[in-house]
Amino acid sequence: MAANITSAIAAYANAGKIAAPGAAGAPSSGGAGFADLLKEAAGDVTQALRQGEAASLQAVTGKADLAKVTEAVNNADVALQAVIAVRDRVIQAYQDISKMPI
Repeated sequence: MAANITSAIAAYANAGKIAAPGAAGAPSSGGAGFADLLKEAAGDVTQALRQGEAASLQAVTGKADLAKVTEAVNNADVALQAVIAVRDRVIQAYQDISKMPI
């Protein structure tokens, strides 16, 4: 799944490079671009999923506090649900754009 997110981010970054400088939708030189924000968010989600997995493994071996395991797994679940919601919105936006007359 991480490869799909990375591929989508790279595709968006390349699409931003195609736009003419100064055009609406071209990345501005000041501040972080949309692709950078997506990369950061994907990194945060990956980190949350890894923490949840590590906490689960510690729980299986009996080395973790149940409250911390529950918190880590819930954080991972919320992060994954957010990614799924964003993915669904991007797909819906793509389908809406593809249905527009030329």
